[in-house]
Amino acid sequence: MSLTFKDGVYACIPTLLGYIGIGIAAGVVGKSANLSVFEVTLLAIIVYAGAAQFIIAGLMMVATPISSIIFTTFLINSRHFLMSMATAPIFRKFSLFNNIGIGSLLTDESFAVAMNAIANKEPINAAWMHGLNLTAYTTWILSCLLGALIGEWLPDPALFGLDYALVAMFIGLLYLQLIGDKSKHFKNRILAMLTVAITLILLMRFVSPEMAILISTLIGCFMGMVMERDV
Repeated sequence: MSLTFKDGVYACIPTLLGYIGIGIAAGVVGKSANLSVFEVTLLAIIVYAGAAQFIIAGLMMVATPISSIIFTTFLINSRHFLMSMATAPIFRKFSLFNNIGIGSLLTDESFAVAMNAIANKEPINAAWMHGLNLTAYTTWILSCLLGALIGEWLPDPALFGLDYALVAMFIGLLYLQLIGDKSKHFKNRILAMLTVAITLILLMRFVSPEMAILISTLIGCFMGMVMERDV
């Protein structure tokens, strides 16, 4: 049976606390950078990337040139190339319009949920992805708006643990993927994750965090592929 838009909405629900926590924090930080409530909300609508929105707000506070802000944002979000390439084969049979919609709203969280569903052999489709992505997108915009509105009374999101919401959500998604995906050997997945973690720590001594993430992810994928072929 094909999955529906509503199924995608339900699949997004476990990630909403992460979106809400980080979205409120992004709204608070945007307000502290002297952005208006409208500008914070517009940033959430157009950029739709937590890390990038934090960086943009920080760079604006120190009067960074617009060209530097654009380039930095591009580097931060360059990991989306890898996520899009990983999901593209699944949606190859769908229309260009559907693929543009899916790719435009793909995030770290929706990518993790989709890959978990793919690993569990669920028959995901364009409608399911739209339900997943649009739920996340709407929640993010409303959370940033809420953060901007309460920014004057919540100067430090870390005091309420909002800065940890994203980390906690990814720990949960990782756990679900580890116990749910039976198609790959557990030992190989652990070794691939350790490869990424160790490589990332080493590379961050020599290159930018954004480049370290890209390179370590590629190395981890290569290691995982080699280990699965050797089994």
